[in-house]
Amino acid sequence: MLKYFLLIIVIFSIIPVQAETILTGGVNYNVQSAREELLQTPQKKLNAFLVAENITDKNNSENLKYFLKGNVELKDRILAFFSDSTYAVMYNNDKYHVWYYAKNGKLIYTEEKDGLEYPYKSYKYSTSGKLVNMGLRVSKEETFIYTPEGKLIAHWLRDKAFDEHGNVIMTRKYSE
Repeated sequence: MLKYFLLIIVIFSIIPVQAETILTGGVNYNVQSAREELLQTPQKKLNAFLVAENITDKNNSENLKYFLKGNVELKDRILAFFSDSTYAVMYNNDKYHVWYYAKNGKLIYTEEKDGLEYPYKSYKYSTSGKLVNMGLRVSKEETFIYTPEGKLIAHWLRDKAFDEHGNVIMTRKYSE
């Protein structure tokens, strides 16, 4: 009888502890852990034919009009406009690529993602295929961007990019 009583006391003392256990998802990164994650992954070659197809933004004037109206989420694409007068286009039928254009619609960079669910890695290339930077997109609001050698370029938090000293170096208007 005493054994059963002790067993019941042990069970009741354990249940509240287990009931208070909270499981949280997600991964937290800081500047160093994001850098390590990116540097351990080998980069792929950029598809030159895909770049050639997007060398000029066929919707340049239309995209700039949407910018003036403040509309960045369209039926077939999502736009991001940056404070340095460049802009990015991601088409809904190919969310693995982002095309960065100068204001005149000429392609400057191509970004290729390794996934679509957070966190994912992205690699930005020049039109000649040279790796320009690499990023770790932790969430919609947060991205770490590094040089190919691993030096921090920017830590995006929402609409602002910060340098390693916490200074705002660029802003953006975007939607996702």
